[in-house]
Amino acid sequence: MAATSTGIFHRSYASELALRHTTAEKVRLILVALALLSVPFVVSPYWLTIANQIGIAVIGAIGLNILVGFTGQISLGQGGFLAVGAYSSAILHIRGDLPVPLSVLLATLTTAVIGAFFGIPALRLKGLYLAIATLASQEIILFVVRNWEAVTGGREAIVVPNMEYFGFAFRQDFHWYWVILPLAVLAVLAARNLFRTGLGRSFMAVRDQDIAASAMGVDVTRTKVLAFAVSSGFVGLAGALTAHYTGIVAWERFTLEESILYLAIIIVGGLGSISGTVYGAIFMITLPALITRVGQDLQGTLPGIAEKLPAVQVVVFGLVIVLFLIFEPRGLARIWQRIKDYVRFWPFRY
Repeated sequence: MAATSTGIFHRSYASELALRHTTAEKVRLILVALALLSVPFVVSPYWLTIANQIGIAVIGAIGLNILVGFTGQISLGQGGFLAVGAYSSAILHIRGDLPVPLSVLLATLTTAVIGAFFGIPALRLKGLYLAIATLASQEIILFVVRNWEAVTGGREAIVVPNMEYFGFAFRQDFHWYWVILPLAVLAVLAARNLFRTGLGRSFMAVRDQDIAASAMGVDVTRTKVLAFAVSSGFVGLAGALTAHYTGIVAWERFTLEESILYLAIIIVGGLGSISGTVYGAIFMITLPALITRVGQDLQGTLPGIAEKLPAVQVVVFGLVIVLFLIFEPRGLARIWQRIKDYVRFWPFRY
């Protein structure tokens, strides 16, 4: 039994199945909820934009962590699946004249189906070979997007009109915050509860040892394909939200760099941890924004620093990943767990 479970005794199944077991956990949850509700009222427009980007990144990164962290299937094609979600929702809304919620839902399902299709190679491939196969899916999707002009418009960007209901248009970051936040919270809750089900546990069984999982009765073929489908569904939702939030859908937004960013989020946050995914998204989206803001503030003191900011961001990005892989492979989730354990057991060491 884990150290954090010591001293916690359950007297009913409902108590054992609860997501929060201690008073401290419940208090932290209330404080986080209050902080999230107060964000749009206390931060500047710049940081509110960053907050919305974090919310979208949380949804997409959860999908990737389901595949990589919980199922053990490496993927470098998240940028492509983001593109599928974004283009599908934009096209359904503009050309199909569907309301935004319906177009987002259909785009999510479409991305899940396409993700399952590209997940078929996972039945035979592992490790580096699977990574190359998913990288190929990224390039295939972007090739189709750039050249299927009759549907996607080719290399031309798609301008998505503002979402509008009952005469109210969602134009500002403040408005979109109240759309993105509930969806991000629902994504976190859905993922947390997924791994309390038989399907979620089959994902983890395949990750730990697929041969042993098969011997226990897990349908490995079905599980791997479903893992790609579920993962891609989350990513498709993030892509659809990106399309309507930014108002512009262009293939340059969904390159390999975006796939690497999402992979970095789950590495820094912690593989196989939903809470770690949230921490990683906050850290990796905030860090470049913070560097940019500091560079702007120093522009008067250090002329020309703005030109070097992209290089600085790339260096810091790579350095952060390397440092986490060396010193804390389990990411921010493990660091936070150690802090909680220290406070809980102080003044004892264990």
